Amino acid sequence: MNDINRILSGFLTAGLILLVSCNPKLSNGLRKKDLGRDVAVITTRGTFVIRLSDSTPLHRDNFLLLAKTGYYDGLLFHRVIRRFMIQAGDPNSRTGQPGKPLSQGGKGGPGYTIPAEIRPELFHHRGAIGAARQNDDVNPTRASSGSQFYVVQGRLFTDAGLDSVETYRLKGRKIPAAQREVYKEIGGSPHLDQAYTVFGEVIRGMEAVDSIAATETGGPPMDRPKTDVRILKMKLIPRNK
Repeated sequence: MNDINRILSGFLTAGLILLVSCNPKLSNGLRKKDLGRDVAVITTRGTFVIRLSDSTPLHRDNFLLLAKTGYYDGLLFHRVIRRFMIQAGDPNSRTGQPGKPLSQGGKGGPGYTIPAEIRPELFHHRGAIGAARQNDDVNPTRASSGSQFYVVQGRLFTDAGLDSVETYRLKGRKIPAAQREVYKEIGGSPHLDQAYTVFGEVIRGMEAVDSIAATETGGPPMDRPKTDVRILKMKLIPRNK
């Protein structure tokens, strides 16, 4: 009987070694398979699923690691502007008092920034995920917050409206024709393009984003919801292809 146990133990150990070797731990603390997973964001207003972009590996890996380790669990959507975006990721919001300003004015983070990964093909269409950051005057390299992110709700645009954005908000920079069509069909926030890192998009559950965006707030400058909307949990899930 002892011989049988030793043999079975050997098989189990070999199987575990094979499993780990097929999914090695990377230097940043993630497993190789984690890089191909989506992130389910479970909130008090429903769940939405984020797919991160391989074109922005620094932001992708950072978000995956924070989500995997529970960093976002319990945090608020501390800034909400209907027809624009919803923002979360400030660790100070975990213990924020309802209806009161957050400490540091909603500027909390993990103590580091991420170099900008602004890509021309990634833009602020409805459902895009972007990284919050400090303004250009104190952050000329446009480095991203280590944890704060926003989800674009946006609004629909006409050609005339996009022409106005190009002239007055983008200082003459032209929006590519294909992207203009997206802004006219599903909407977004084009005035942010090429100024903030877009690193993913919502692939399911935009109705939850819309519900959060509809929350009544205290208005500018903080735009904090009067009723707390909280991230209950984030978890990495297999991709549905």
